[in-house]
Amino acid sequence: MKKQMIALSVAGALAFSGTAFTTPQAQAVGEGPGYGGNETINTSILHTYSEMAEFLKTQDAKQADLEVEVIGQSVKGRDLYVAKYIKNPENPTILFLTQQHGNEQLTTEGALEFIKHMGTGKMKGVLDGVNILIVPMLNPDGAMGDVDFSLDDYIASGDRNLTRYNAVEVDLNRDHVDKIQPETKALHENVMQKYDIDYMIDLHHQGAQSERDGKLVSGSILYPTTPNVDEDVLLKSKQLGAVVFDAVDSTGWGHLGKYNGGSAETISRNGIAVEYGISTLLFEMRGMSDHFYDSYVLGQKSNGYLIKQTITTLDATVRAISDGSIADADISFWDTLATQTTRPYESE
Repeated sequence: MKKQMIALSVAGALAFSGTAFTTPQAQAVGEGPGYGGNETINTSILHTYSEMAEFLKTQDAKQADLEVEVIGQSVKGRDLYVAKYIKNPENPTILFLTQQHGNEQLTTEGALEFIKHMGTGKMKGVLDGVNILIVPMLNPDGAMGDVDFSLDDYIASGDRNLTRYNAVEVDLNRDHVDKIQPETKALHENVMQKYDIDYMIDLHHQGAQSERDGKLVSGSILYPTTPNVDEDVLLKSKQLGAVVFDAVDSTGWGHLGKYNGGSAETISRNGIAVEYGISTLLFEMRGMSDHFYDSYVLGQKSNGYLIKQTITTLDATVRAISDGSIADADISFWDTLATQTTRPYESE
C-alpha cells in the first residue's frame, strides 16, 4: 500500500510496447507544477533503502539473466548494490548510475522499474548485444536522511527527508579524483575497475526552473567537457546523448536542454571519461525529491513522467548499443541545442 500513490502516478506511462512506450495525452513534463508552497512533497511514496534492497533480491531470484552483487558499504554501513546483466563479456557494456545525490530519487525509481521489465520478456534479444550494469542509490544514507547534520530546513513530509550529501556531508559527485568516501571508493574499485565499461549515463536531478527556448525543460544532458578527454571517447559520448535526445525530446512530453556544466574531473562525467576512457553522459531530470530551496523541489504531479523519462532513456540506449545503431547517431544536434537558462522563481 505504501507505493500505491506512486504506482498510480506511473500507471499507463511505464508499459513497454516493442521499442517504445505508450504516450498518454498530457501536458509536457517540463511544464508540470513547481512546489510553490502548495504542492505535496511526500517521501513516503518512494522506495526506502530497505525496500530497494528487497526489490533487487526478489528480482535476482526471478530473473535468470540478472545477478545482484554487493560492491561495498556506505558510511552508515548500508550495502551498495550493482545489478548486472552480462551474457557475453565481449559485448559493449553500459553503466547506469543513480542517486549519487540522495535527494534525487525518481531516476532510481525508473531504474528499478526498468530492472523489473528486463525480466518480462519485453526486452527479448537485447542482451545478445549489450551488457548492462545498474548501480541504484549510490548514496543510501542521504536518501534515508540518516546523516550527521541537521535537515530541519528541508521541505518534504513523509517518513524521512532526503539530502544531496552522504552521511558526513560530502558531495559524492565531487569525489571522483580523491575517492575518499566509501561510496565512491566502492564504485571505482568494484565497478569501474572491475568491468570493461564502454558507456555510462550518470542520472541526476536539477532545479525545477531550468528552461530552453522559453519552455521549462524536463531535463538536460551533457557530455564530458574536460579538455583532457580523448576525442573518440567524446564522440561516443555525444552519440550516446543523441540517442537519448532523439528518444526523449521527440515524445511530445519531453523537452531537453543542454546542461551548463563545469570541466572539473572530480565530477563523474569528466573524471570517469578521462581515467577509464568511458564515454559518459550526464542526464539531469527536472526537480528534486527534497531540498531546502523551494525552487529546486518539484510537485509530485510530474513524478510519473519523470520516471518514464528515465525508463525511456535506459530502454533507448541499451537497444541502440545492442543493435549497433548508436554508431550512426547524428551528433549535429549538439551544435544547435541551446544551453538552458534559469527562469526567475516566483513563489505562489
